Amino acid sequence: MSAVPGLSRLVLASGNAGKLREFSTLLEPLGLEVVGQASLGIAEAPEPHATFVENALAKARHASAGSGLPALADDSGICLDALGGAPGVHSARWAAMAGGPRDDQANNRRVSEQLQGQASRAGHYYCVLVLVRSPDDPQPLIADGLWRGEFIDTPRGEGGFGYDPHFWLPALGCTVAQLAPERKNALGHRGQAMRALLEKLRAVTAP
Repeated sequence: MSAVPGLSRLVLASGNAGKLREFSTLLEPLGLEVVGQASLGIAEAPEPHATFVENALAKARHASAGSGLPALADDSGICLDALGGAPGVHSARWAAMAGGPRDDQANNRRVSEQLQGQASRAGHYYCVLVLVRSPDDPQPLIADGLWRGEFIDTPRGEGGFGYDPHFWLPALGCTVAQLAPERKNALGHRGQAMRALLEKLRAVTAP
């Protein structure tokens, strides 16, 4: 039984298998079933916007309209100081925007090349979560999370996905990819955003 009144199943507005695993784990204790939009035959929504929150909202509405279910969407990325906050909202397609393939290795390679000669490697992971109860929900729930670290050229660790093997956490002496999944969920930008979102969700569903 769901710990959130009125909500037991939702669609994740993403085709990313890594994100589906993370969100399923984060929501499992609440008894919420998370279904990936790809399994319902829903194509990925366009992400034309300049901000994380606009992209997340567009993706959530698209998934809810296609499924008839409440939808959860995130828009997240790595933002590096020396690159003026890039790749930012373009993190998932950073290499493709320069004519390369759309994959994690190519994205990391392009960032590494752009940081050559830069004094700072500092930056942060950022995540915005949006939950809509219907496609035209006038009061979407929105929460965010931020995780600071540094980009390193040589990948370390086998876990995670995306930029995780290159995202160094100085305080822990490891990359995100070297963390156990439960540790990543406890510390990371998505875990932070999810806890904030669930607080809002409980508030609006409280009797």
